[in-house]
Amino acid sequence: MSPQNPHSYRKVAIAACFGTFLEWYDFLTFATLAVVFAPLFFPSTDLNTALLASLATFGVGMVVRPIGAALFGSMGDRIGRKPVFMITIALMGAATVSVGFLPTYAQIGIWSPVLLVGLRLLQGLSAGGEIGGSAVYLTEHAGNEYRGFKTSFLQLMGPLGILFSTLQIALLRNYLSPEEFQSWGWRVPFWISIVLLLIAFKARMALEETPIFLELSKTHQQSESPLLNNFRDPQTRKRMFLLFFCVSAGGAVLFFCVQVYTAIFLKTSVKLAPELVDQLSIYATLALFPLTIFAGWLSDKIGRKPVIVCGLFLGASIILPAFQLLKIIGIEYLNSPANTFHLIFIGILLTSLSLALALVVGPQTAMLAELFPAKTRNSAATLPHNLAAGWIGGLLPLIVTWLNQRWQSDSAGLWYPTIFLAAAAIIAALYLPETRKVSLLD
Repeated sequence: MSPQNPHSYRKVAIAACFGTFLEWYDFLTFATLAVVFAPLFFPSTDLNTALLASLATFGVGMVVRPIGAALFGSMGDRIGRKPVFMITIALMGAATVSVGFLPTYAQIGIWSPVLLVGLRLLQGLSAGGEIGGSAVYLTEHAGNEYRGFKTSFLQLMGPLGILFSTLQIALLRNYLSPEEFQSWGWRVPFWISIVLLLIAFKARMALEETPIFLELSKTHQQSESPLLNNFRDPQTRKRMFLLFFCVSAGGAVLFFCVQVYTAIFLKTSVKLAPELVDQLSIYATLALFPLTIFAGWLSDKIGRKPVIVCGLFLGASIILPAFQLLKIIGIEYLNSPANTFHLIFIGILLTSLSLALALVVGPQTAMLAELFPAKTRNSAATLPHNLAAGWIGGLLPLIVTWLNQRWQSDSAGLWYPTIFLAAAAIIAALYLPETRKVSLLD
């Protein structure tokens, strides 16, 4: 494979990352507005029932992600990475923009929630093909040198999507009255998707097929039944499981603990002001950016496996004590709010949690592609990755909340991610192969 021109690779990386950012932005804006959707699309005399229906609609998108991964992953191995890249972003963009123009229950009755669920299904299918497929596309363009560093930037798009979506909605709530936001303001993030979609689509139109797939096409090595062949091959099956359980599920568990549960915990258990928690959450997200890039760079120096295993062990070791300390320090801060030392200490704890996440996800993009042979790589990587993100990551909030309620504790549920990460770390240490120096053409 010829070396990738640095300017050409930057162009590929920007287009791939921007498209993935748009996918995350579209996908997560829906979650951010779940409380708003409840009375608009699921009117009920019981507000909890309406909210539950709205959250279930968000969950539908997570559940169907593996179906999208199976469908588009196989297509990527048969017809090429770029065509699938175009299809997934067009599908996500069209579904998201349509939500912004969707009539409410008061306007068209039962068809409103039916259409909303249908659009959410399309979003989930698209995300399943994009998230994972973009990792393969970017890695196959990255060449053989510094793949971990060059592809680690893709992992920043999820946190960036959360950040952009959250800030945008916060600004809308600040400038609009509650009545205006409930009436039409909630539609603005979906309308903005039109502009973002046009930019992303134009950027991707200019991209080329990956050199790996072009080489396969020349020698007619594409697989006709890639997904079926993956399950028939014992080594590919084993690596799909290791990717699912250790790398992707481990990353999804840590992502939930660091990016989602910390804010919930600080607001509900510690009782910190929501504005302060939002500021701390933004800090934790910003700290994650350089740590992720560092982890990708480090994996080029010492290997993917030791970096990921260290991240899993670190996460398993610090989740419970970190959250217990967050509660102790947070309560002390409430008793003496003038003492900024407490906030600095909370920042250090959040940075420690972010480091564990970064060590797992930094090398993840490169390893997704490096684990599998070229002719079935897209389908082999996207299915377990989206199963882990959609089912392990998607169900984690429900499981942790249920365990907390079951044991009447605000930290009992954290034993689940702790045990999960410990098991993933042990299995990864024993069985996860090192992939840093593998040839992507094999």
